[in-house]
Amino acid sequence: MSEPIIIVGAGQAGIKAAETLRLKGFDGEIQLIGDESWPPYQRPPLSKAYLKGELSEDRLFLKAADYFAGAGIGLMTGTRIAAVDPAAHAVTLTDGRSMSWSKLLLATGTRARIVPLPGADLEGVFTLRGIDDTRHVAAALQTAESVAIIGGGYIGMEFAAVARAMGKAVTVIEAQDRILKRSVAPEISQFFQDLHAGHGVRLVLGEGVARIAGADRAEGVELANGEKVVADIVLVAAGAVPVTELAEGAGLAVERGIVVDEACRTSVPDIFAAGDCTVFPSRRYGRRIGLESVQNASDQGKAAALSMLGEETAYDPVPWFWSDQYDVKLQIAGLAQGYDRTELAGDPGEGRFALRYFSGDTLLAVDAVNDPRSHMMARKELAAIGQALAA
Repeated sequence: MSEPIIIVGAGQAGIKAAETLRLKGFDGEIQLIGDESWPPYQRPPLSKAYLKGELSEDRLFLKAADYFAGAGIGLMTGTRIAAVDPAAHAVTLTDGRSMSWSKLLLATGTRARIVPLPGADLEGVFTLRGIDDTRHVAAALQTAESVAIIGGGYIGMEFAAVARAMGKAVTVIEAQDRILKRSVAPEISQFFQDLHAGHGVRLVLGEGVARIAGADRAEGVELANGEKVVADIVLVAAGAVPVTELAEGAGLAVERGIVVDEACRTSVPDIFAAGDCTVFPSRRYGRRIGLESVQNASDQGKAAALSMLGEETAYDPVPWFWSDQYDVKLQIAGLAQGYDRTELAGDPGEGRFALRYFSGDTLLAVDAVNDPRSHMMARKELAAIGQALAA
């Protein structure tokens, strides 16, 4: 019997790959290895419905508890890989055990970006990436009266909306001159800045952080200008970084993420990668891109499984994302980087509109605010552009 397929990373990409292998008739051994103590679960609700208590913990899980035994998929939780040996086709666990593989999939995802601030290790300072993080934050919110959030990206702003809905005093500190600057145009940033301000959130823009204040626990944030923002808890929401250490140690090409081709193959034979930890070629955008989204993790996990089975695949998706803040849903199709003009459809004052991004005459992306029809039309339009480029 051949050695098993090992999947490192029991998140959205890893479970989709394992599921696809079984659905496509692979009858060999599959080992799904995750470093968290939880079975595969969804992450987007952690900063929204789950944090608010609107979604029970059991509904986070991607598969029923009996799925893995029924599908013949070995699930190893709370297990860390120390090293990958491509020549020996083996992984070494941190407890010293060795496991052989015929093919290996790295679906290691991302981790919260650590900001090297004085006071970052104080009690009451949190990041928000996993179930355990959310549990700790939710417990702290029960008694906190004020919250400081370092970072005005999606996680930070979603958390701000939840905290305000709970009646907390909220201050968001963003070093850039507007929130969400890395992903949206000024018009979208302004809409969400007005939305949060209207709900009572204080936005501190264009200002750095000197340290997190406090002795034994966090008492607030000291800004670079000397001002102290008083807070009972501090959330550091400075983005995420791909987890690439295993890939680097194994000699795989890494460039802002694990480099893969359109078939999810890495630079080393028999090793594949999928999900948030990767960068892959996009004909649509003419460069390698990395996507941190449920859509990418699930679809690329499936593509990687097909590739491991020898089926022809060319993964080049239309990226899409979403963010829920208060009663507003932002849906994004495509990537706006490199745009030189925008077109507005609808009225931001009415709370429903879409912003289209172009490079010359080529549509790059569409941001739809409370406008699901525009979002779905954009995905179809961007898919057609990609098909034309592939023809």
